[in-house]
Amino acid sequence: MTVRRSRIVAADVRDDLAVALDALRASLELPTGFPADVLAEATDAAATVPVDPAAAGLADLRDLELLTIDPAGSTDLDQALHLERTAAGAVLHYAIADVPAFVAPGGALDAEARRRGQTLYAPDGRIPLHPPILSEDAASLLPERDRRAYVWRFVLDEGARPIETTLVRAVVRSRAQWSYEDAQRAIDDGTAPGSLAAMPWFGAARAERERERGGASLNLPETRVVAEADGYRLERSEGVPLEEWNAHVSLMTGMAAAQIMLDGGIGILRTMPPASPDDVAEFRARTIALDLPWRLDVPYGEYLRTLPHTLAARAVREYAGGLFRGAGYEVFDGAPPAAPLQAAIGAPYAHTTAPLRRLVDRWSLVICEALANGRAVPEWARQSLPEVPKLMGASAQRASRLDAGALDRVEAAVLHGREGEEFTGVVLRAKGDTARVQLVRPPVEATVTGLTVDPGTAVRLRLVSAAIADGALEFAPV
Repeated sequence: MTVRRSRIVAADVRDDLAVALDALRASLELPTGFPADVLAEATDAAATVPVDPAAAGLADLRDLELLTIDPAGSTDLDQALHLERTAAGAVLHYAIADVPAFVAPGGALDAEARRRGQTLYAPDGRIPLHPPILSEDAASLLPERDRRAYVWRFVLDEGARPIETTLVRAVVRSRAQWSYEDAQRAIDDGTAPGSLAAMPWFGAARAERERERGGASLNLPETRVVAEADGYRLERSEGVPLEEWNAHVSLMTGMAAAQIMLDGGIGILRTMPPASPDDVAEFRARTIALDLPWRLDVPYGEYLRTLPHTLAARAVREYAGGLFRGAGYEVFDGAPPAAPLQAAIGAPYAHTTAPLRRLVDRWSLVICEALANGRAVPEWARQSLPEVPKLMGASAQRASRLDAGALDRVEAAVLHGREGEEFTGVVLRAKGDTARVQLVRPPVEATVTGLTVDPGTAVRLRLVSAAIADGALEFAPV
């Protein structure tokens, strides 16, 4: 795993950054806390919603040795899994936090969650979808605690294809909370428990299924802002293989949820149209210009998977992101949508595995559980379903603006005081005399004018200014 880091340490810079982040949140009109009636309702739900299987009328699946895999330090744990290899393939249990048990339709908690749409993440703390007494405690699948969950059970063949799928509400008890890094090390050194030890097989098999569907995973290195005692750290990492394997668990579950809803004639899908012929042609031309031609006989997803780790390939992946556009939510009650596919996945797909952090998943879980067990979909879910796409669209816009604005300000803070220094970078995109450049170190992206070069070219830049207040960076070509 390649990790590049850069840290803020100067006290005055940290103070300026704190002011800038506060101003950013204010400009986006983000909530600063939960109203009293919402907190009261959440506190009451945490104390009164039963977790005894008999009292709640739920299946008792506490004997399953589930585990969670999340970024280090996570407390809002949506998913826990148990994967057991069999002679014919495997059995996968995937437990998803039972948020609907705690959120009464039409109540104050429900209304507040609809206003928020999703958990928002900022360098100086997250703005949760639900009060922490639920999202980080009573509803979170924390280890060694009885918790309510929707439990998917997949019987898989040797190619990790689901040949039997069931979904029940149950009480579960996770055994351990793993970080991605610790879990990957345990897999690599042979000390991992059975569920983790089976993940390389599952990930490889599901990647092959993705190839068959014509799907494509665009795994760009991610720049993360990590909070530390004396400031923040920018970290750009390729991640570990387990992150992709674990993502395939969620993807498979989302595809199963979509199929249940399509078969049942009601639901909400996460859709994305295929790339237009013009966009495909432009992307193919870009790959030729970068000397990494996408041949006509190679599927798109396969081409992305075989790209090398070079500067030119980084630019190709950046352009590939332009083909993944137009994602949205499609509601149906009766006839299925005319275009049900999520084009990047290559199949119908639904968001259903992160209800603590994303509003739409609550509807997906309730609808799927009813349909999978031959019951009518609850009327509250059916009646309110058409409202969800607009709520999710608004929250996605807020999240995007917060992510971009916060990253800009942290990047400016990392570079503040280094005006006049020269940096090496690679051009990701270029149009006319303006280019988007990724610095090698620190891991900062910047738009640079007066730079007329091809994508994939290594360049030298001099920092002119770094304004923490609005995140504006100015570089000059050397």
